[in-house]
Amino acid sequence: MFDLHKFRAAAVQASPIFLNAEATVDKAIDLMKQASDKGAKLIAFPEVFVAGYPYWSWISNPIQGSHWFEKLVKASIQIPGPEITKLANAAARFKINVVIGVNERAAHSVGTLYNTLVTISDEGTILGVHRKLVPTWAEKMTWAPGDASGLKVHQTSVGPLGALACGENTNTLARFALLAQGEMIHVASYISLPVAPPDYDMAEAIKVRAAAHSFEGKVFTVVSCSTVSEEIIEQMETLNPEARQLLTRSNSAFTGFLGPDGRVLGEPLIDRDGITYADIDLNRCIQPRQMHDITGHYNRFDIFELKVNRKALTPVQFTDRAPEPPLESATATVINEE
Repeated sequence: MFDLHKFRAAAVQASPIFLNAEATVDKAIDLMKQASDKGAKLIAFPEVFVAGYPYWSWISNPIQGSHWFEKLVKASIQIPGPEITKLANAAARFKINVVIGVNERAAHSVGTLYNTLVTISDEGTILGVHRKLVPTWAEKMTWAPGDASGLKVHQTSVGPLGALACGENTNTLARFALLAQGEMIHVASYISLPVAPPDYDMAEAIKVRAAAHSFEGKVFTVVSCSTVSEEIIEQMETLNPEARQLLTRSNSAFTGFLGPDGRVLGEPLIDRDGITYADIDLNRCIQPRQMHDITGHYNRFDIFELKVNRKALTPVQFTDRAPEPPLESATATVINEE
């Protein structure tokens, strides 16, 4: 009989060891073990958890923050690389699927970073590397735009899994591209943003976006958000004396789960560190789709058409092939008729 997966998921709300990739990876592995010990088969980590968010771009001018960009570059990682290998080995050891945000350093340049989500299977296989398509607002000072080569849904031991970073969850077309690939579990990774405009409730904004995706797609959404640690505040105070006031506003982080009806499951984490859990039954995605199935019977693909260019963008494309043989000289034969 046809049946869908049932499993326990874990969502992390925590801060990294700021600008220390190796130590943050160790922290992530410890959290993976904790979740695995509680029976979780999927764990979601925040946006750029390895190893930190560029808060300096929000509390200083570009000149003042430039040397912090250099620090972030030196704390970034490459994929593949030793940090990802260590995480993958831990995923296999604890038999848990992982989605984690990292600062990825480009292979072709020491001045280009990407805001990247890495998806790892419970066998330790790197399933996906998705670079945030459009950095948000002040983030453009730090990260380059990604491409859609990683905009994919991955078949995992818990079901079809997709992921987007922070503001991408506002991008209707990006979300639909995942739903159209059969996504049933969506990971939405965020950072705490206490420096948002005064009338912007970050925790509520995260919940609204997650609810919209879950309700529209009839999927489960797992939200993981970072927090701002005392370590981060103290380092940012060396740049801006008002950093503590700017980085401690409440209702700036939301971590939790939403079901196919768009409702929150269990008790979410607001602002505080921890791991929250939910027992997910993908069979709950079936009945709501009898009413609204926007990637199936409840759409008009003869009217609407979405095209996604998944070509990986690189700075140069070389075409190497063997040189053509030289053309033989044309000769004329002169026949002397006598």
